[in-house]
Amino acid sequence: MRSRDPAVEERQRWPKAIVGYAVDYHAGHSTGRHAHDRAQLVHGEKGVMTVRTDDGAWVVPPGYAVWVPPEVVHEVRAAGPVAMRTLYLRTDSPVPIGPRCQVVRVPALVRELIARVVQLPENYPDDGPEARLVAVLADELAGLPLAPLDLPLPRDRRALAVAEALIASPADGRDLEAWGRAVGASDRTLARLFRRETGLTFGRWRQRRRLLAALERLAGGESVTAVALDLGYESPSAFIAMFRRALGASPTRYLRHGGG
Repeated sequence: MRSRDPAVEERQRWPKAIVGYAVDYHAGHSTGRHAHDRAQLVHGEKGVMTVRTDDGAWVVPPGYAVWVPPEVVHEVRAAGPVAMRTLYLRTDSPVPIGPRCQVVRVPALVRELIARVVQLPENYPDDGPEARLVAVLADELAGLPLAPLDLPLPRDRRALAVAEALIASPADGRDLEAWGRAVGASDRTLARLFRRETGLTFGRWRQRRRLLAALERLAGGESVTAVALDLGYESPSAFIAMFRRALGASPTRYLRHGGG
């Protein structure tokens, strides 16, 4: 299950351990489900993307990126117009890649380095300035801080049914007791399943889902007020307070300044 983009597949065979690729996507574009021989850092200069795998979903706003390990089947979808500037890393690169997808914060220095690396040719001297540039980037990639923009999915069919329903309708305000009646489990069972299988309480999982939905919709040009009320918040100010606690800035400032 390989990428439909021939340029992506070509870069899997390039000789350097770290290679880049620049591509622009229109709103709503999907890469389809695919996997790569190399690890991938899904990153964009502008726009918001969502990465989905069988294990969860990860939202990539400006200033962030998602590590996707080699051979992990995934789909990338653009919430709005996206300028994707992505990296592909062989397993023998000096950058450690974990076994699971992870969202990381991308500082300004790393963004500039990525912008340079995606312009490099297929081959260049190992002792030239290009190689030194990539070496600096590798050092920086190894220390990128994690960010709470993932949405892990439970495995249990009952908890997964609740999660999938909230992915489809994040404003649904039913409590665990009501969800339990809908899926055939007690509220205590569902609470235990969410905590054990996602690492989050049900309340935190639902808040995370609403935050990720908000990022996608705000990137698509919707107003803060419309997004806040549609996602079930009592007022725009309550939504803005939640957003600021999670990401350190108001929605307007966050998107204007590229994630920070």
